[in-house]
Amino acid sequence: MQLPENILTTVRREACREGQRNFFVYDTAPMREKIANLKSIMPEGVEIFYAMKANPHSAFLKAAKESGVTGVEIASLGEAEKARLAGFAASQMIYTGPGKSPEELRWSAAHGIHTVHVESLTEAHRLNQICKEMGKAQDILLRINPDFEIHGAQKMLSGGSSKFGIDTEKLPDILPKILELQNLRFRGLHVYAATGILKVDDLLKNCELVFSLTQQIEAGFQGVKCDIVDFGGGFGIDYLETGQDFSLTSYADGLHKLIAQYKLHGRHFMLELGRYLAADSGWYCTEILDIKDSRGKKQIVTAGGTNHFRRPAALSINHPVVIVPMKRPALFAGQEHVAKEKVYIGGPICSSADKIASDVYIEEAHIGDIAVLCLAGAYGLTMSHLEFLSHKRPPEIVLG
Repeated sequence: MQLPENILTTVRREACREGQRNFFVYDTAPMREKIANLKSIMPEGVEIFYAMKANPHSAFLKAAKESGVTGVEIASLGEAEKARLAGFAASQMIYTGPGKSPEELRWSAAHGIHTVHVESLTEAHRLNQICKEMGKAQDILLRINPDFEIHGAQKMLSGGSSKFGIDTEKLPDILPKILELQNLRFRGLHVYAATGILKVDDLLKNCELVFSLTQQIEAGFQGVKCDIVDFGGGFGIDYLETGQDFSLTSYADGLHKLIAQYKLHGRHFMLELGRYLAADSGWYCTEILDIKDSRGKKQIVTAGGTNHFRRPAALSINHPVVIVPMKRPALFAGQEHVAKEKVYIGGPICSSADKIASDVYIEEAHIGDIAVLCLAGAYGLTMSHLEFLSHKRPPEIVLG
């Protein structure tokens, strides 16, 4: 992977600042282009919500807002506040995730949030009681833990025992009880089966199964209509550079056919997209402090590691790595370097798990160069254990 010229220039400039050994660079132009493309090709009724957990930085929220997303998906009051400061109204927010506190549910009802995505019968009763006390009614989606899995997904969110949603087989017992709660307005389903899917057919199969489930519910419960269906996200990013990018056009075409096949025109279909929108708008940059040969394997030691960018270790996946030469003088004759070999890259954290790249091929690298991990715009800094060892927080450089 090559760095865009504006990113390369920025990396070299920032790396020359005194004491600047770790930093993120953001350019939201790719994110804006993706949103524009989504809006132009998706079937009528498909609404795009930015899943801000991927990157809650104000630059990404601004890009989402200015690009005309329908709204944002939040999972905490902290995210709600950041979204509000970026200009999103509460009516543009959908609240997902298990374990919503009474305070979070009260805020949602008080501010007229778009939909609360209920994860259990307990949560439904808690929200209904709060709404009753406030004299309000709240639109809800019911999150389902389906009895199917998506093969080839980077991470499964359903299929087995899960903290997410209500098991499909329990719906006949639980749904009538939720429908009886007078301060909740049932609007539809939320089914987010898996994430990190590159094969379009796999994700379309998920849509087909969700549509089938929708029809079963409407046929089995008199007067019930699923006006809204939330697919979650799931669009994959080719972190391993296999050349198998997710085909948005194929997905849009397939979804259009499924909507027609199941006669669901006029419904609202939510896409919560975070990683897909944000990943290629960010780069994590860290200085190479040491290179050593350890029992036949080169170890690159960088100024930052999983304390700044935890995702590679957490998901056991490499990101594309680019080495930016800085041509700094060697400290001594015979100093170790890397030349056309596979290496491990880890930071200063006192843990063998501190690996931001494992067994990756590097053409050339020297102490003082900058290792750049690409596709780092999603689940980067805020996913990491920043306080461990109390290292300095890396700055986030925003272009444009």
